[in-house]
Amino acid sequence: MAAGVRAFRGAAAAFTTAAGCRALGSLSPGSAAGRGGRESRRAALAAAGALGGVGLWLWQRQAVMAASEEDEEDKMLRQRFMAPPVSGLQELRRRRRELRSRMELLIMETQAEVCRALAALDPGAAFAVDTWERKEGGGGISCVLQDGEVFEKAGVNVSVVFGHLSEEAARQMRSRGKSLKAKDGKLPFCAMGVSSVIHPKNPHVPTMHFNYRYFEIEEADGTKQWWFGGGTDLTPTYLNEEDAVHFHKTLKEACDKHDLKLYPKYKKWCDDYFFIKHRGERRGIGGIFFDDVDAPSKEEVFQFVKSCARAVVPCYIPIVKRHCHDSFTPEEKLWQQLRRGRYVEFNLVYDRGTKFGLLTPGSRIESILMSLPLTARWEYMHTPPESSKEAEILEVLRNPKDWVH
Repeated sequence: MAAGVRAFRGAAAAFTTAAGCRALGSLSPGSAAGRGGRESRRAALAAAGALGGVGLWLWQRQAVMAASEEDEEDKMLRQRFMAPPVSGLQELRRRRRELRSRMELLIMETQAEVCRALAALDPGAAFAVDTWERKEGGGGISCVLQDGEVFEKAGVNVSVVFGHLSEEAARQMRSRGKSLKAKDGKLPFCAMGVSSVIHPKNPHVPTMHFNYRYFEIEEADGTKQWWFGGGTDLTPTYLNEEDAVHFHKTLKEACDKHDLKLYPKYKKWCDDYFFIKHRGERRGIGGIFFDDVDAPSKEEVFQFVKSCARAVVPCYIPIVKRHCHDSFTPEEKLWQQLRRGRYVEFNLVYDRGTKFGLLTPGSRIESILMSLPLTARWEYMHTPPESSKEAEILEVLRNPKDWVH
């Protein structure tokens, strides 16, 4: 009997692990994890049968307790996010050690953290949460706040998409030096990320953008290329040096946790990337930007991306709090609208993410163009007076500054 009890306890313990619990019905019958769960289940049932009614009762009790714990975990995860994850909680739990799952959880957490921080500053408004599916594979969650007291438009998107790269998207990647070998003209891919643009009403509160993403492509021989990209940048209508220093120092601290060389490298990359060539000026005062990063290792780059995502709220929210109730004139509001026109020009002409989205079959156009402001303005040959506050910001946009040394 003692040997039977020990056998039962061992099998029951194996069954009540996450893999065993999922064998209650959440895994596909043919999956490896599903087969392992069925084997554990059969072993537990055999041991329980050997012990009779008491053994069966113990086995059922163990299973109910484990299922209850998973239900509670599901509830907690749903409360943490703005909507259920695109891949589903069961699938993320099954693949919880894979980087793709960890990245999806990170972007979901970042979306929720940012939305809640913004909503706390604009309590009269609420985020509309829109979940969508892509018929070619995957989907996303768009959270958009419009016409608030503080924010004219604030959007925070999560997307997790997969399928085959379009020829145009593959061509765009090859132009950046990617050597992509297709099989029968097809390149399976998976892409996921969180992206946000926040346009405040007050011209003394800057616009902020951030994006963190992961990309994976399977080549003809089965090998996988992967890389991360992202960044956070600030676009003020009027220059406030205290704000600029705070923003850049917060991002530098996030980078310095991993390598002291990263901030200066990615700060310059940001200044170069957000350059509006036909205007001869940057979109804003920068921040950090990186793309196609696949070294030193997948885990190390993921931890760096995680630090950067965690820095979004502390680098921006204090600036909003400081200026959201500042008074402003009609002339200052007009200048904000003109600067937003430049923002639109960059996003539609140069931005890689916008281009990739528009070139990917089945993309959700509303989510891609969420970055555009509700209002903007173009005037013919507008030039601000010399030595004005408007001229001051233009000088910085044409000649980027070092804000942290």
